[in-house]
Amino acid sequence: MKSSYIIALVLILVSIGIFISASADVSTYATFETAILSQSRVKIAGTLDKKKPMEYDPTVDADRFVFHMSDSEGVSNKVVLLKPKPQDFERSEQIVLTGAMENGAFVADEILMKCPSKYKEEEIALRK
Repeated sequence: MKSSYIIALVLILVSIGIFISASADVSTYATFETAILSQSRVKIAGTLDKKKPMEYDPTVDADRFVFHMSDSEGVSNKVVLLKPKPQDFERSEQIVLTGAMENGAFVADEILMKCPSKYKEEEIALRK
C-alpha cells in the first residue's frame, strides 16, 4: 500500500473524529423540569423573571450573579450564574443558559443573551 493512501486514510479518520466530537455538543433546549430529571448539563432558553429580585455584589463575589428565569413552559426558577452580571442584562429579550440543577437552583457557567435590536424603533418608524 502506498504511503499516500495511508496518509489520506488517516486524514479521513481524523476528520470524522473531529466532526463527531463537534456534533456531540449540539443539543436541544431543555426546561427546568427536564433539567431536574436528567441531572446532567443542559441548555435552557427563557426570559428574565423581572418580578423577582436579582442579587449581585461584586465586592463579595464578582463571579456570582443570582436571578430568576422563566423557561419556555413559563416555569420560573432560581439561577446562579458563575460569571459577572452581563451588561444590559435587564434589557435582554431571551436568555440561553448552559448548566445543571443543584439543590433546587440552576447553576449555569455559560450564558447567551438576545438583546433588543437598536434598529427596532427605526424599523417601526419607517413602516408607519
